[in-house]
Amino acid sequence: QLPDQQKTSESPLSWFRVYLPPALHPLNKTLVKGNKWKDVDSTQEKRRSFLHDFCKKYNSRKKLQTHLVHLVSRIYVEDRHKVLYCEVPKAGCSNWKRVLMVLSGLATSAHNISHDDVHYGKHLRKLDSYDLKGIYARLNMYTKFIFVRDPMERLVSAFRDKFEHPNSYYHPVFGKAIIKKYRHNADEEALKTGSGVKFKEFIQYLLDSHRPVGMDIHWEQVSKLCYPCLINYDFIGKFETLEEDTNYFLQLVGAPADLKFPKFKDRHSSDERTSAEVVRQYLKELSKEERQLTYDFYYLDYLMFNYTSP
Repeated sequence: QLPDQQKTSESPLSWFRVYLPPALHPLNKTLVKGNKWKDVDSTQEKRRSFLHDFCKKYNSRKKLQTHLVHLVSRIYVEDRHKVLYCEVPKAGCSNWKRVLMVLSGLATSAHNISHDDVHYGKHLRKLDSYDLKGIYARLNMYTKFIFVRDPMERLVSAFRDKFEHPNSYYHPVFGKAIIKKYRHNADEEALKTGSGVKFKEFIQYLLDSHRPVGMDIHWEQVSKLCYPCLINYDFIGKFETLEEDTNYFLQLVGAPADLKFPKFKDRHSSDERTSAEVVRQYLKELSKEERQLTYDFYYLDYLMFNYTSP
């Protein structure tokens, strides 16, 4: 029985010091049926060993020390199937949370859970809500997984979602601050509402070491959201191969046979999906230097997950 108490006061264990990445454990494939997963499994093993080798080189040059509770603050827990999911926004996270709700018995189908229920319903528990013993036990025993996406596609997708549609949080909080600092001769309406932020202005904010507002999880680097060199993820899915990766993972953890990953777009369903071609159009608005600096900003994410530089 795993402890269920809320997190306790500070203890020496709560600081996580790492010199080398944790050992790469073999993935438990006893629940996988049939041979159709051979290629997906082979790709998965390559991703795992690539990340592990990268972290070995990276960590050997750099001692990493992070507060454990911060380290696991983006990780969702599903105790029934013993899985931990690190949320990467704009990489299928809304639909993944729907799937976790079905796995945990909170819903019968992933298709009738609203966006607000997923993000504001507080149905799913995060790993940082457990005490230190509970955190360590789950990190050691559960199957840990992450889904990532090409960094530029993820960035453009976040910009389109938050700034090109009405938004009662991102426009007044981020939009107003961005327009005020980066738009010369901004009109009163734009300064008052924060609507109409241009992609170039958004990038100026992103690259500014003195940002007028802080970072946000929708464009934070995966290396800082999920700490892939400190937490040994058993499964690395990619948005680009979402369907096959997801269905294979559900087999691995013994999910009900009829549970399939939802294919629908969570919001703004009439919009064209953010593809490599869409990204190219947005990057045209930037100078060569801005494009390079944006790539540099996500450099670790490109390296860790073996994405090709744009």
